Amino acid sequence: MTISLDSITNNIPLLMGLDRNHIIDVKDIYTVDFNQANCILNGDALEVLTKLPDSIVQTVVTSPPYYGQRDYSTENQVGIEATIDEYLNRLLDVFDQVKRVLKEDGTLWLNIGDKYIDGNLAGLPWRLALSLKERGWILRSDIIWYKPNAMPSSVKNRPTTDHEYIFLFAKSSKYYYDADSIREPHVTFSENSKMKGGKKHLGKSGGTPEQGKNSGNGNLHRGRWDQAFHPKGRNKRTVWEIPLSKFRESHFAVFPEKLIEPCILAGCPEGSLVLDPFFGSGTTGVVSLAKGRKFIGIELNKDYCEMAMKRIFAT
Repeated sequence: MTISLDSITNNIPLLMGLDRNHIIDVKDIYTVDFNQANCILNGDALEVLTKLPDSIVQTVVTSPPYYGQRDYSTENQVGIEATIDEYLNRLLDVFDQVKRVLKEDGTLWLNIGDKYIDGNLAGLPWRLALSLKERGWILRSDIIWYKPNAMPSSVKNRPTTDHEYIFLFAKSSKYYYDADSIREPHVTFSENSKMKGGKKHLGKSGGTPEQGKNSGNGNLHRGRWDQAFHPKGRNKRTVWEIPLSKFRESHFAVFPEKLIEPCILAGCPEGSLVLDPFFGSGTTGVVSLAKGRKFIGIELNKDYCEMAMKRIFAT
């Protein structure tokens, strides 16, 4: 994705100093201006996080390396631990530090895939999610990322997997969440409605039953549809249909921009700071800048740091 001229014009305060060094080694973190941000910190996620100040980040959007999936050719990389427990414990230590650098009203949007081991599904996403709850995180939602272009599978004794999870965690019970920024078009009584015969009741008094899910909604029963439905659309649902993405300089699948757009829009007001402790090819940075937010990425592999910066600040 190339950042548009409009995006640059609208976010000049965020993009000043594009000629400065945007890749900072872990030993030089003391030089980072966290008010300006828009940089990648090159180092191990846990080590870098321990050096960041408390409560500076509004939202975290990330996808840690999956267990036993690929070798990123980097010493001390996540995902090649000897056991699942070692892998999960390492991630838990990372997210303890993530929680510390989050603001009190901050959120964590966590995408993680599962793994079959000796024909047995490991249940890694939920094992991690439940362990994070035990560490004090508040689990607010489990979101299904449905991949319509998922890779075909030759497996014959179970369904082909075409989904992953995104978990929405909050640091505290009062957290920032902009529901209006990610609303969806209304379906009820529209041409896309699956309710048989429903459209003929549109706007009619008594057009909906008094019992069931709409019981007690006087606006519906009296035909005041303009008041019953939010003018900006319905609340975002928990199944997101988004195709897999590719980036020509990367040999691995990357975070689809459309997947993390709602996370950033809902979790972070304009001008605030987004963190991705497993930055990879930099999609979180691309979307953050395009949507008027600042970003900090943490990435262990120096080559990926270079790749991400070329992508984010492409001209």
